[in-house]
Amino acid sequence: MIDWIETNQAVLSVCVSFATLLVWVIYAQLLYSGFRRQRTARVIINRGSKRDLDALCIVSNMSQEAIYVEYIIATLKTSLGSVTMDVTDFEQHPTEERENGAGERQTVAVTPTNIRENTRQGPLLSGEFMHIGTFSGLVQRLARQGGIPMQGNSPEEDIQLESLTIELIALYGPEPKPVSARRDFIIDSSKYGGTLTPASWRTRQSISFLQRRRLCKMVDEMNDTNFFMTSTIRREKR
Repeated sequence: MIDWIETNQAVLSVCVSFATLLVWVIYAQLLYSGFRRQRTARVIINRGSKRDLDALCIVSNMSQEAIYVEYIIATLKTSLGSVTMDVTDFEQHPTEERENGAGERQTVAVTPTNIRENTRQGPLLSGEFMHIGTFSGLVQRLARQGGIPMQGNSPEEDIQLESLTIELIALYGPEPKPVSARRDFIIDSSKYGGTLTPASWRTRQSISFLQRRRLCKMVDEMNDTNFFMTSTIRREKR
C-alpha cells in the first residue's frame, strides 16, 4: 500500500488539491448565497380573507430587512383601455362636528393625527404585512377616476373589467436604488359579483440591476410630474 502511494504520489497530490479547491468553491458559493439572500428584497402580494373582489389585498415583507414603501401603483385594465393610479394614500374624507364662533354646529373636514390612518407609505419590518384595502375598493376607486360608472363591482355600461395589477415600489435596507414587486389578478365580473384570480402563482420581483435602473427613472418621472393618475379609456360619443 505504501509502495503504491509512493508510486502514485503525484496523482494523489493533484486529486487532493482538486478536492480542496472544490470544497472552497462550495463554501464560497454558500457564503455568496447567504449574502445575496440578505441583500435581496422579497415582497409578496396576495389575496386575503376571501377569494373574490371583496378579498383584502395583502402585502407581506419576506425580506431579511425592512423595506420602506414609497409608492403603490394600481392599474385597472378594461375592454376600453386602462387606468393607472397612485393608491399609496387612503381615499377618505374624515369629518367631525364642531361649533363655530356663533355657537352653531358645523361639519368640517379634519386631518388624521395618525399618519397610518392617512397613507400606506412608510417602513414595513421583516416578516410584517399590511393590507391596502379590498380589491373591490381599488377597482371602484380606479373606475371613478377613469369615468366608468359602476353598479357594485360591475360596470353599468357595456364595459368588461379584465385585470387589476398591483405594483409596490420600495427602498430596501441600505440599497440606494428602489425595488418593486408586481402581481396581476384576472377579473371576471358580472351583475352578480366578480371573481378574482391571480394570473400567476408568484409575485414578480424587480431586483436586477437593469430593472432597478428603470425603476429609478420611473420614480424620478413620477416625482417630477407629481404623478397621480393616467388613463387610456376611450369611450364612444353618443
